[in-house]
Amino acid sequence: MNRLADATSPYLLQHADNPVDWWPWGAEAFAEAKRRDVPVLISVGYAACHWCHVMAHESFENEQVGALVNDDFVAIKVDREERPDVDAVYMTATQAMTGQGGWPMTVFATPDGTPFFCGTYFPRANFVRLLESVATAWRDQREAVLRQGAAVVEAISGAQAVGGPTAPLTAELLDSAADQLSREYDATNGGFGGAPKFPPHMNLLFLLRHHQRTGSARSLEIARHTAEAMARGGIHDQLAGGFARYSVDAHWTVPHFEKMLYDNALLLRCYAQLWRLTGDPMARRVARDTARFLADELHRPGEGFASALDADTEGVEGLTYAWTPAQLVEALGEEDGRWAADLFEVTEAGTFEHGTSVLRLARDVDDADPEIRGRWRDVVGRLLVARDTRPQPARDDKVVAAWNGLAITAIAEFLRVAALYASPDDEDANLMEGVTIVADGAMRDAAEHLAAVHIVDGRLRRASRDKVVGEPAGVLEDYGCVAEAFCAMHQLTGEGRWLELAGGLLDVALARFAAPDGGFYDTADDAEQLVARPADPTDNATPSGRSAIVAGLVAYAALTGENRYREAAEAALATVAPIVGRHARFTGYAATVGEALLSGPYEIAVATDDAVGDPLVAAAVRHAPPGAVVVAGRPDQPGVPLLADRPLVDGRPTAYVCRGFVCQRPVTSVDDLVAQLG
Repeated sequence: MNRLADATSPYLLQHADNPVDWWPWGAEAFAEAKRRDVPVLISVGYAACHWCHVMAHESFENEQVGALVNDDFVAIKVDREERPDVDAVYMTATQAMTGQGGWPMTVFATPDGTPFFCGTYFPRANFVRLLESVATAWRDQREAVLRQGAAVVEAISGAQAVGGPTAPLTAELLDSAADQLSREYDATNGGFGGAPKFPPHMNLLFLLRHHQRTGSARSLEIARHTAEAMARGGIHDQLAGGFARYSVDAHWTVPHFEKMLYDNALLLRCYAQLWRLTGDPMARRVARDTARFLADELHRPGEGFASALDADTEGVEGLTYAWTPAQLVEALGEEDGRWAADLFEVTEAGTFEHGTSVLRLARDVDDADPEIRGRWRDVVGRLLVARDTRPQPARDDKVVAAWNGLAITAIAEFLRVAALYASPDDEDANLMEGVTIVADGAMRDAAEHLAAVHIVDGRLRRASRDKVVGEPAGVLEDYGCVAEAFCAMHQLTGEGRWLELAGGLLDVALARFAAPDGGFYDTADDAEQLVARPADPTDNATPSGRSAIVAGLVAYAALTGENRYREAAEAALATVAPIVGRHARFTGYAATVGEALLSGPYEIAVATDDAVGDPLVAAAVRHAPPGAVVVAGRPDQPGVPLLADRPLVDGRPTAYVCRGFVCQRPVTSVDDLVAQLG
């Protein structure tokens, strides 16, 4: 009896018809294993994972494998995106045992959840032998199995421990982190490291803020070059916008085709901030197209943003996205087809599989002649129409709280930058206006959905689908990312309720997730007890829970003037500071928030009747130092602490600038405001 048919997770639903007798994660499954005196097989993956699909097809859809699993194990299927706490614990065990990790993750555990053998993907023949060997060991070598499990638990408990060394996150440490990134930077291809190469969005956000604080041309160049290299590579969808999860090579050519919400949200912030700081037309275009991708492809009307688009289409990776020269000619005609093949580097040999190529920009188009840009836009539109007739990748429709928080914050920042640079004279002004309208609507939909559906009795739930919230409790990253998003909504809309909601979430985090050393656990003190309580301080594909909660605390403290939240943020960052100094690539978001704290952060309030078009507001956004909060609206607007007792001076719009709770004199001219922000 497969028990996944009623799951809210699309990943679990993909396995609902397997011959494997799957159980969802829960006490009932472990009780059944104890009753039968058999080990537990825990299989962890996610809906957009290519090798998860491969293992499912090879093994979990196979009757022989299903019979072996059902006879000797209780099988539990886990969506790592729905249960990141479970994933974190067993991923630590897998890395401890094998030296590496990834998905699908395959774990064998005792009936109390203690892991004793871990791995990732296994071809069917290997998996069958493994099942037989583990079943034999459980029957005939039980004591050795239990000793192995105890050793693994001891190892992962140490790896996830809190209470290590602490130190203030100083300017010297942040400068050292920037220097370390500079040394590890791939000056030829952009980014860091070799293949596979992941978009280093959090490191780019840090480097942009570091440039703002220090004036470092090197930090800006690393961020700009990497952003351009990714934008011109195959990892960036040259037709519809958005970015794939990673490049399988070192030069961004061939992606692993899944598109994740969190990557695109964080990359939108990078390109929007690069656009704000430099006016770079490439950054403008990519920010616009990434916002459009989020609104068009991942937004679920009346809900939030879906989690991902699959890597595969009908079981074939790249089926939707790859082209041959002949296909370009078929879609565009002989002349434009040859022109597009040259521009997008589509060759007879191909850059992908079976003579196909992934589109990438061979030349700069943003600074090209207007005729070239017009032809390029026309070709892109026609190719997109042709591509839309192909089979399309499936979408993982679950709404994850943390990732929606990241998307809300990113779109809020994008909208402010777009308003800053809006001009009716731009050749694509209508397109930009259309994107800002749909992105704004999607952002508000997501925020309202989180507030109405994901907050249950004052506590966050992790995921929902079809407007129904799931049972898994929110983890620390959910509280941090959603609190930061609500702070962004407060700044963008001037509505006090968003700030109130953010404060409620942060209070829960301080009460339920805090660790004795000033850090935080990833799960609440009243959450389900796993074999270890995760507390990972490092930033990986997404901000760590600790970095995310610090970002929320810093923004909320600046918006309210309540210093205890800032003190909590400083204490938490102190637990990460020693890692920042040694492993800058894995603490990008912590360093980003550290730059905000070092900057102040600035608190900028503009008392005005025109919160959108006032030149003082534009100057505040354009020149905002790292992590600054900006609020504009009528004086003494209810629910907006930064506008309290902030009147117009001589009847004129007035800017009030404070830094670290120390305020400068009110100013009414743009020049005076810019001078205060310098």
